Amino acid sequence: MAFSDYRIIAEVLQEYQVTYIEDNFIVETAFNISDYFREDLELMLRDAVVDCSEYAICENLIYPVIKEVWKAYRSKFILWSHRSLNCDKKLSGYPEYILATKSPLGKIVFDKPYFILVEAKQDDFEGAWAQCLAEMIAAQRLNNKLKVTIYGITSNGGFWQFGKLEESIFTRNIKYYTIQQLDELFAAVNYTFQQCEIQLENLVAA
Repeated sequence: MAFSDYRIIAEVLQEYQVTYIEDNFIVETAFNISDYFREDLELMLRDAVVDCSEYAICENLIYPVIKEVWKAYRSKFILWSHRSLNCDKKLSGYPEYILATKSPLGKIVFDKPYFILVEAKQDDFEGAWAQCLAEMIAAQRLNNKLKVTIYGITSNGGFWQFGKLEESIFTRNIKYYTIQQLDELFAAVNYTFQQCEIQLENLVAA
């Protein structure tokens, strides 16, 4: 069984005994978006076919946003695209994107801990969250005994939702974000990156 086999989030919650709650945990943290990015995105939304498939959504809408924020944190993290995440037979597959620690062995080494999992779906947030939560659980287990909060992002390109996994509690942010409200969206993504940076600094200091 792979991540993509999970279709309903309740199934994942029951199988792995995770408690589900809803709350607004995102603290929007301002991010300076370049004029070039704004203009390029506007061009793509106006003239390109950006959402005809999950691949198109990833390439045209999700990755550009995630990458733009990652640039500010690139000294500590690597943003991996479609990299195999293999915990066991049931928890394995290829998340769209994974934010992981930058390895001291070099940027090509896929190193732990893992912090953010991103999953794209075409208008199927139930399926997206089932898959993303399974990925978050896998990341949590692969992180071994490290008490790291794992963040999850699901998106159909236009709408973005955020969640976090703390031990056996999964919280889904009530407020969702849209590509049309770019400053708020970037502020939400930036918050998750910032929290990962704080966690990494605490792990290093421990």
